[in-house]
Amino acid sequence: MAMRRIPRPLLHPLFTSHASTLLPTRRASLLSPFRPTTDQKSYYQYGPGQSGDQLLLGELRSQTRLPRNTFINFVPQQEAWIIERFGKFDRLLEPGLAIVIPIVEKIKYVKSLKEICMNIPAQSAITQDNVTLELDGVLYIKVVDPYKASYGVEDAEYAVAQLAQTTMRAEIGQMTLDRTLAERAALNANIVEAINSAADAWGIRCLRYEIRDIHPPMKVVESMHQQVSAERSKRASILESEGTRQGAINVAEGSKQSVILASEAVRAEQINKASGEAEAMLLRAQATAESIRRIALAIRETPGGFDAVTLTIAEKYVEAFGQLAKTGNSVIVPAGVSDAGSMIAQALSIYRSVSRQGQEYANVEQPAQPQIQSNDEQSQRQ
Repeated sequence: MAMRRIPRPLLHPLFTSHASTLLPTRRASLLSPFRPTTDQKSYYQYGPGQSGDQLLLGELRSQTRLPRNTFINFVPQQEAWIIERFGKFDRLLEPGLAIVIPIVEKIKYVKSLKEICMNIPAQSAITQDNVTLELDGVLYIKVVDPYKASYGVEDAEYAVAQLAQTTMRAEIGQMTLDRTLAERAALNANIVEAINSAADAWGIRCLRYEIRDIHPPMKVVESMHQQVSAERSKRASILESEGTRQGAINVAEGSKQSVILASEAVRAEQINKASGEAEAMLLRAQATAESIRRIALAIRETPGGFDAVTLTIAEKYVEAFGQLAKTGNSVIVPAGVSDAGSMIAQALSIYRSVSRQGQEYANVEQPAQPQIQSNDEQSQRQ
């Protein structure tokens, strides 16, 4: 059976290519350059140095990228299609196969769910200390609610860009120049927080904002360079003075340590010397005590010992009087110098008294022992 050839004009637009189904007027409107009016130029004016033709390319691109309704459609990944039926919102198409009825339904908006990077053009801002700065930045946003992004605001990207500019001016107006240069992270965080609080109704979330360049005036830059030079000179002077101070402290500390060590050496020497003298005195005392003990023992046990002691005392007494005139011109002598016997007797009585007291003390400290008296002592007592 021979196949019947269908005339080309009878082909349904569903089975034709996208290029062939474009109407001549539609094709001409898409291929011809877009010229915005005066109102449109003022509306889309983002910043200095940008024309309305460049700024409207995004709007033109969003208009020309709308896919053609072919009844059977395939929604790409990370895209959301807004479908309107009879001019009213009907549903949101997710990635995958979707059926859209031509004429009755229309693909009104196509929103990308990817992260979008937007360049914020340079703008002027005045800091808290009245310094004019030129700043530009980079804004990263993402569509989280395609419905709000389509119907909540006319141009979501433009609105977010304008909000970022005004928020950046407001935040910089609350900070000084030094804080602006030193606290970029805090400034970026404040801008992101302010944008998210306002853009929530638009279905857009600001992921981060980064200040790219900060351009202070040339005079301010020169002043900052002079300040840095002065600060470095100040640090050098401080370090030098601290080095001198530390050197003087080290010298004084060394002198102090040397004096302390010398005094400790003298102290140790004196302690050693005193210890030696004490030991010597102790040894001499022990020797004297031993000699006295032996003399006393010899006096007790030797017959005629008391007479020998008496004779020795008399000799020492006479010898002492013989030495009086040799030491000085003035001589003090007892009244009875001629009576030598009475002086010897007086000396012996003193000796006996001292010996008796010592013996009584010994009897108190030690148990009583029988006293052995020599014949001479008995005769003297009698």
